[in-house]
Amino acid sequence: MRITGKRRGGGRLSIEWPTLILIVACYGLWLAAGILLWPQWPLAALALLTIAIALQSSLMHECLHGHPTRDARLNESLVFLPIGLVYPYRRFKALHLRHHADERLTDPFEDPESYYKALWRYEELPRWARAILAVNNTMAGRFVLGPVIMNIGFLAAEAKLIGEGDRAVRRAWGFHVAGLAVVLPLVAYGFSMPLWLYVLVPAWLGQSLISVRTFAEHQWSERPDGRTIIVERSPLALLFLNNNLHLVHHKMPSAPWYRLPSLYRAKRAEWLRMNGGYAYPGYLALLKDFAFRPKEPVPHPVLRRAREKPRAFSPRARGRSLGSAGGVAVPARPAKE
Repeated sequence: MRITGKRRGGGRLSIEWPTLILIVACYGLWLAAGILLWPQWPLAALALLTIAIALQSSLMHECLHGHPTRDARLNESLVFLPIGLVYPYRRFKALHLRHHADERLTDPFEDPESYYKALWRYEELPRWARAILAVNNTMAGRFVLGPVIMNIGFLAAEAKLIGEGDRAVRRAWGFHVAGLAVVLPLVAYGFSMPLWLYVLVPAWLGQSLISVRTFAEHQWSERPDGRTIIVERSPLALLFLNNNLHLVHHKMPSAPWYRLPSLYRAKRAEWLRMNGGYAYPGYLALLKDFAFRPKEPVPHPVLRRAREKPRAFSPRARGRSLGSAGGVAVPARPAKE
């Protein structure tokens, strides 16, 4: 659903109303939970704040891909308030757009969202660090420890770039600090909520909810299309803005979130052939398989002693048959090119 109106300078401004309405609802939910529910109904308030923070992360992702308008600055302003605290919008945008180079997906040097490490770097780690990273590759571990591990790594890398004088990074953090100057007083004085509680419950759990989606989004495959998952159904689909259909998003990143399900249904068999059966019927199936078992090894399967180009490697077939979900059998392994 899109409306086109006049824009300053004689151009046309196209607005995707479902996304704009959801942005308003997200921040409205956050304010209502903090001001109206806390402290009379603290558990309900914390639960709704967690949902709002997770949804705002998904909306940041939607905005950086050119939604709900084609004006990048306007999109940024719509999700400017960093209620999740950690990630500056501009840094999220820069890093995530790098991640969309599908031919580099999972490469720990080229893909900012890879959970793999080159073997030589992995071998340099102390034993306790290797154990933590292995736990982080289980679904339960990612939910509990993932936000801490991810945030420590991200903040350390950002501090290094700031120390090296990267102006773009400094500017992004300047805007972020300005946003925090609004959010933190609102939490402390508007909500009358201890900041430590906000950090340890809704901010942490909001990232944990998003980790349910990101846990299995990518695996190594010699075929770029085989690196991205499809999770067909989920009660969390709205919270994730349908990015459970992640292959569809990667192949059509300009499509708005509310069109992804119809795009998937229209060519379901083709999508499933495209990624060679890397698909699950839902996140519960993933939880059953990998709640306490690592889904992937920490060392990247083909990056050994140097930054070598990926060699031919057949991924383990772990996608379940989805035939019962719609009558289309999923191949056990990718088709030969």
